[in-house]
Amino acid sequence: MAASGEIQPEQQQPQSQQPRDIGDAEKAEFSRSDLRGSGSIDNSNANDTSTPVERWNYPRSNIVKTAATFWAFLVMGANDSAYGPLLPYLEDHYNLSYTVVSLVFLSPIGGYTLAAVTNNTLHQHLGRRGIAWLSPGCHLLAYVVNCVHPPYPVLVVSFIFAGLGNGLADSAWNAWIGNMEDSNQMLGLLHGVYGLGAVMAPLVATSLITEAGVGWYYFYYIMVACAAIELASCLWAFWDSDAAAFKAESERTQTTDPDEQGGVRRALFIPKYARVTWLLSFFLLGYVGAEVAIGGWVVTFLMRVRDGAEFASGMGSTGYWLGITVGRVVLGFVTPRIGEKLGIAIYLLLSIAFALIFYLVPNFYASVIAVSFQGFWLGPMFPGAVVVATRLLPRALHVSAIGFAAAFGASGAAVLPFAVGAVAQARGVEVLPPFAIALSGGILILWCGLPRMGKR
Repeated sequence: MAASGEIQPEQQQPQSQQPRDIGDAEKAEFSRSDLRGSGSIDNSNANDTSTPVERWNYPRSNIVKTAATFWAFLVMGANDSAYGPLLPYLEDHYNLSYTVVSLVFLSPIGGYTLAAVTNNTLHQHLGRRGIAWLSPGCHLLAYVVNCVHPPYPVLVVSFIFAGLGNGLADSAWNAWIGNMEDSNQMLGLLHGVYGLGAVMAPLVATSLITEAGVGWYYFYYIMVACAAIELASCLWAFWDSDAAAFKAESERTQTTDPDEQGGVRRALFIPKYARVTWLLSFFLLGYVGAEVAIGGWVVTFLMRVRDGAEFASGMGSTGYWLGITVGRVVLGFVTPRIGEKLGIAIYLLLSIAFALIFYLVPNFYASVIAVSFQGFWLGPMFPGAVVVATRLLPRALHVSAIGFAAAFGASGAAVLPFAVGAVAQARGVEVLPPFAIALSGGILILWCGLPRMGKR
């Protein structure tokens, strides 16, 4: 433990040679040499400096893998943002109350929970190849069921499989990208692509329903095609990333300290690492919940509180997700310059300021602009949290800790939007802005509780 309370980064060792461009099974993926962390954790063994840092284009096989993960996040973004524009039409189609229709938000928690507890085990037995077919397969199953607009209970069950697909991909691809060189920028781009999918889904869904005059379920015909591409591209890209490759990578990064070896239990119950893992898990729970709750209910809010037209209100959702997308890409390059700890705190304060404008100014256009800027400042939260995890935790714990935190946090996308619907049933959908403000304040407190970040 460093006397100052900060992590002392390991001295970099010169490299003797550049390795060949080889697949995962042989090289077990090169570990990062420049992960640096801080706080009340001594992570001198956090990084393996015996091999050079992976990049999105080194080895060359990473180009295809990066493209496949980006497409997976595009599908995930479209999946999560589709709830908002479809929600009023689900209410009408099935004749549901706010509380009952909110079950489409709540049901994915079963999938997210299963992903959280099985992520490391799946990596050990199937490698990343297993995630590459399980996650898209769950998406494909859910969307095929939705296409036939089944009875509402069946629709709710289908979203459990969508949640499992999201949870598995979220944890696996965040951990993989998070260990690359320039991880802040790469994660910003990864989550920016998620935001791009989230921008496109409300636009497409709203246009299909209001302009083409078709049923809400026609949107899922498009999602079936997207999930099929996800399945093919991920399997092709990660075919050589089997269980043997993952085990070899784990052995390569093992330390003599048993506390710093991999495993969910160590990440959650060894005190010096549990603090980081649990704080980030609850931070992501609140953040993802706020993100999806706003995106999921903003169309209903604009239509019924701000008296917006159907198509214009749908574009309000598009503006919000566009703000998230631009924020993730742009601020992903700003955050490393000012530091993750300070940067995320500033962004949260600014998002609260725009949430207040959204709430207090009773004008449709002002609300659309305010919620778009709120999305902009919320954008970098998830990638920033993943980068902090890679800096504060040993590399052997990255898959377990980031996987658990991402899947645990993703459950916020189920629980908190459902909570908004339950409260809205009694108090009206105007509870959305105060709910978002309270959540943002809560996760700001959690963020400030993380260990201090050292200088780069």
